[in-house]
Amino acid sequence: MATDSLPLPDTFKHISVHMVHILARLQAKRLVQDALRAEGRRLTLVSPRELQELATAYLRDHTEVWREALARAHKLDALEGQRKDRQRLRREELARRRNIAAT
Repeated sequence: MATDSLPLPDTFKHISVHMVHILARLQAKRLVQDALRAEGRRLTLVSPRELQELATAYLRDHTEVWREALARAHKLDALEGQRKDRQRLRREELARRRNIAAT
């Protein structure tokens, strides 16, 4: 993977490197499985080891999967941030209501 080919976000957000790797590997595995199905091979007859080797080779040859994984990781991070913001606002609202009820 060439790091200079990856798009950099406008603002820095912490995205786990592991998250990007997992998302890229999952996407590569799905694409390899689709290709095997298109060839007429039954996935139950393909060993997990062979599937992982094919996915690794696919990742090595297709850098766009890394870019897509990075973009997806940023999207997931943004959604998680929004969820945490909603949760924080809800807690503040509940605390404010408790204070009003206590007085």
